[in-house]
Order: sequence, then structure tokens, then C-alpha cells
Amino acid sequence: MIATVVWGTGNVGRAAIRAVAAHPGLDLAAVLVHDPGKAGRDAGELGDVGRRLGVAATTDVDAVLAARPRAVVYAASGDLRPDEALADVVRAVRSGAVVVTPALYPLYDWRGAPPEFRDPVLAAVAEGGGSLFASGVDPGWGNDVLPLLMSGLGTTVDAVRCQEVFDYSTYDQEESVRHLVGMGHPMEYAPLMLAPGVPTMVWGGQLRLLARALGVQLDEIRETLERRPLDTTVTTRTMGEFAAGTQGAVRFEVQGVVDGEPLLVIEHVTRIHADCAPDWPTVPGGGDGAHRVIVEGRPRIEVTVEASDEGENRSAGGNATAVGRLVNAVDWLVEAEPGLYDALDVPLRPAAGRIGRKQ
Repeated sequence: MIATVVWGTGNVGRAAIRAVAAHPGLDLAAVLVHDPGKAGRDAGELGDVGRRLGVAATTDVDAVLAARPRAVVYAASGDLRPDEALADVVRAVRSGAVVVTPALYPLYDWRGAPPEFRDPVLAAVAEGGGSLFASGVDPGWGNDVLPLLMSGLGTTVDAVRCQEVFDYSTYDQEESVRHLVGMGHPMEYAPLMLAPGVPTMVWGGQLRLLARALGVQLDEIRETLERRPLDTTVTTRTMGEFAAGTQGAVRFEVQGVVDGEPLLVIEHVTRIHADCAPDWPTVPGGGDGAHRVIVEGRPRIEVTVEASDEGENRSAGGNATAVGRLVNAVDWLVEAEPGLYDALDVPLRPAAGRIGRKQ
């Protein structure tokens, strides 16, 4: 059994606790929390597992890492604290642990990452013998292993488009939805996530991974952006009111240009209510959220993935699939040499030994 720590118990951390508890090869050794109010609570309660796990949450990072866990699932957010998240991950890698995380977007394609992100991790690998694999859903498997798998079913491939189409009204992360993405702010507000260059920072690595796997050279990466206001005020269950006239929908593309044409595209269509921007792409059947890959060529291939968790919540389902990709890679990483890994290195494998298994 691989002694595994879950660091963070938010939207991603809850799913991580469940995934580690369900994995036949992993042993939940500790749960790290930032909030002292969560310290001492059982991991099963924090992770909504449905039973006690006998592991009490702690704020003592030093003690947990001093115990030399073999793996760490770093589930704390890096959106608003990238430097702190990087420092935490470097610390865990230096302790000798295999670390998996969705928090560090620049390291999804570590070969193209800025040196200030890449070099500290490489130094920690050399010093402590740990490893790092950073991935998620989008960015993550929805933009790398899924489109590459679909491309392998084609005779000819002309272009690849990856879409995330989501209604954020059920998303329980108000700080990101309002302030990073800009929902509910006046249209003149400039959201950080939509600032020029930021989408490329977040999703550009995925385009580089696709290009590398498909054997094409990117001329450049371009961005497009559209925003729409709400026609009427809407109230959400998790985040309260979003006023009429404020931003209610966002659509952007990060385009990988090949021979002058945008042939590799990552597109996001995000709404705070289904009635906003109804002419933009929607989920087939009217669902709250999905990831879709379209491979233009012969044959034309389109696949849509919908996941739900925590009461049929699509946002929670997306988080859970990101966690599944990471947690299910831990045993492979433990057997591999210490190093920095990306989605082209780490295989996506069947859930062997888990069919019908109860947590």
C-alpha cells in the first residue's frame, strides 16, 4: 500500500479523499488543511465518503512530510496563490514524495514552462528524489489524452477542437467565478482570467502537448474573446445574485496556428445562466456542463463527456475526473524514475481491481 497524503479539502480535495480511499493500492496516511477549524475532523467527514476513515485532519505540514509519505495529492488551489502553491509542491517533492496536482497550470507542459516554475521543481527532484505530475480536466485530460485518443481513430485529421461548455450557476467557488472569470461584474470590469496572455498561460501548454503528439509545429498561439451581459437578474444556489447588465457569459478560444490556420483549438463557453448567449454552443440535451472533442477529418468524430458528482453536480463531476486522472497515476509514478512528467508520459489505464468495490 502506498502511503498517500491529501493536501487541501476544498472542491478538489473532497474528491481526492474519496479517490484515495477507494483505490486498492493507496493508503490515506494524512489529510492537511489550512483552516484550523477543520483540524481534528475525520477525513471521511471532510471528503463526504459516507463513513469514518480514522484519519484526523491536521495543519502540521512539517510533521506530515517528516513522516516521508510516498505520495501527495496537492489539492489546494493555485489560481490566486501560484507562488505559494509552487512552494508547497516543491517542498513535498523535496521530501521524496510523488506529487500529483491540478494547481500549477504552467507545469502541465513542463518543457515549455517558464524557468521560474520549472527549475525549482527540477532542483527538488534532484535533491529529494520525488516526482511531479500536474494535470486536470480542462486544462487536463479533456485537452490532451481525450483528443489524442480520438485522433487515433481517424483516417485523416484536418483539425482538432476541444470545448468546455458549462453553466457555472452550481459551481461552489465564488471567488473564481466572480473575480477571476468576471461573472456578475460590470462589463467594463477586466477579469484576470480573461486578460490578454492569461488564457495562453493556462491552456497554451495543452496546445503544445497536442502539437508535439501529432507531429506538427505551431506557428503561434492566438486568443479570441467574447462577453455577453445578463438580460435579467438571476439567483444561484451556491453564489447568490448576479445582476442584470453584468457579465453573464464568456466565450474564448486559445488557438494553435499551423501553416497560418487555427487547426488546434481549445474553446470555452461559460455561462452563469442558460438563458444568456443562447446562440453559443450548448450541451446536447440541455445539461449543465460537458467536455466535447471534435476531430474534423475523415471520418468526422465528435465525443461529449458529461460527469456528475455530489448530488448530480456537473462542476463537481469535472473536479472528480481531474482527481481520478491524478490519483490513478500515483502507483505508476511510484514505479517510475524520479522526475517531472506530463500527460504524454503518464498512461491513462483501466480501473483494474475497482469494479464493484465498495469504499
